[in-house]
Amino acid sequence: MSRTTARIATVALLLAGQAAPVMADPVVAPPASAQAVRQPATADVRAAYERTDALSRQIFWSDQADIDPMDPVAGVKAAQALRELGRFDQAAEMAGKVLVVQPANVEAMLEAGRAHIARGQAFYGIASLEGARNARPGDWRAWSLLGAAYEQVRRPDDARAAWAQALVLSPDNPDVLSNMAMSAMTRGDAAGAEPLLRRAVAQPGASLKVRLNLAMVLGLTGNMAEAEQMLRRDLPPEAADRNLSWLRERAGATGADQARTWGSLQGG
Repeated sequence: MSRTTARIATVALLLAGQAAPVMADPVVAPPASAQAVRQPATADVRAAYERTDALSRQIFWSDQADIDPMDPVAGVKAAQALRELGRFDQAAEMAGKVLVVQPANVEAMLEAGRAHIARGQAFYGIASLEGARNARPGDWRAWSLLGAAYEQVRRPDDARAAWAQALVLSPDNPDVLSNMAMSAMTRGDAAGAEPLLRRAVAQPGASLKVRLNLAMVLGLTGNMAEAEQMLRRDLPPEAADRNLSWLRERAGATGADQARTWGSLQGG
């Protein structure tokens, strides 16, 4: 798996019925010591790339990580962008690569956990997440992600304990509440998920994903009118139509199937 952008320059010379050209003197490359050495990008360039799309960020940050494998930011940012692109296996591999050379990088531990959870192999991310929790016991993110990982590997008691600690550290955190709600959904408890998601959506930091999760639960519990209102407010018309169609088709599916397939659909 390549971590750099291919740079290929092709020069074509087409000769049709012509005499052989006079060849110019060959260009001699300067000695290696005189060639330009690649340098990490400036802070301004990095900030500019952070405002671009996931693919542009993945290419840029992967290149930065190649320039300096000890850069504490580049590899993690590349893994995050890969995950946003849905390339979960590659995201996990990139985060693991960072941890090989930077075993104490907590952000890489968290990103490794996210990637393994996203690819449905949370078991392989638990060690990294527990390492992040031990290194920063006051960081709610490690506890929240551990809750999701424990839930995926069928350790519900550990999941509930992790989420409870995350809420102690970050009361009413919408991401934690949303994770708890989606766990309830996988158990077929849509009615239990709804109040958690309403509580999450009421928080100032609630993300689009949290609002879409509430729309899903509302639709699956029969409140299609409110679900449609939320979807049309948050998504373009075509994406809202697609999500509404999914809700109508999946209303009779099991909670686990509903929660598993919703995530790939909602963003449009």
